[in-house]
Amino acid sequence: MKRLTLLFISVVTALVSHAQVGEHRSELAVGASAGYIMSSIDFVPEVPQNFKPGLTGGITMRYTSEKYFKSICAIVAELNYAQVGWKESILTKDDEPVINEVTGLPEEYQRDMTYLQLPVFARLGWGRERKGVQIYAQAGPQLGYFLSEKTKMNFDWDYRTLSYADGTGRTSPVVAQDTMSVEHKLDYGIAAGIGLELSIPRLGHFMVEGRYYFGLGNIFGNSKRDYFSRSNFNNITIKMTYLFDIARTKNPKIK
Repeated sequence: MKRLTLLFISVVTALVSHAQVGEHRSELAVGASAGYIMSSIDFVPEVPQNFKPGLTGGITMRYTSEKYFKSICAIVAELNYAQVGWKESILTKDDEPVINEVTGLPEEYQRDMTYLQLPVFARLGWGRERKGVQIYAQAGPQLGYFLSEKTKMNFDWDYRTLSYADGTGRTSPVVAQDTMSVEHKLDYGIAAGIGLELSIPRLGHFMVEGRYYFGLGNIFGNSKRDYFSRSNFNNITIKMTYLFDIARTKNPKIK
């Protein structure tokens, strides 16, 4: 958490220091975003997984402070509702689905989790500000707060297929996570993304972005007496954002 705080302070300090030497801007835009999120949990010991799909959406605010040489500098803050979690890949040593002896179906396990997420980004853009296309990159800290979780499984826990010493059954013997609830409600980490923005006069700003989030916190306990030493999020998000201007700098040179 201390590292995250230091990163946030350094980002803000860098933007403020730039504002003293670049072309001044004081522009505020707000709007909404929605997207598709693919998530997994980095467990140690390892749990074989596929990305779990989900949706994300929320509100966005952007403050543009200056143009430094050709870079358009801004701070972006979002408040998002996100569906994340993990989906296990339950396979045999031959990479075939594990068939449950009771149901006769391939065993499936998925944990659906919902979070409120608050990312704050330092953003640099290159291109047109008022009319046309701009490419941008942004990075910064992200906080998340756990809201709820739900388990989806198609087999009875007491009659699950195990991992046997002779190599049959599941390839992975790690199943502790299936019966554990979230211990740490506060999540934190680093997010970064690149995107494309189209600005249309009197209509607003339309963006599409690809983003990656690496969690620095753990959802389960990670002390020496706990089962997992690491249980952090890895999320990939594709999202679209629409912003409209609230305040704009009066400068005819801004294109």
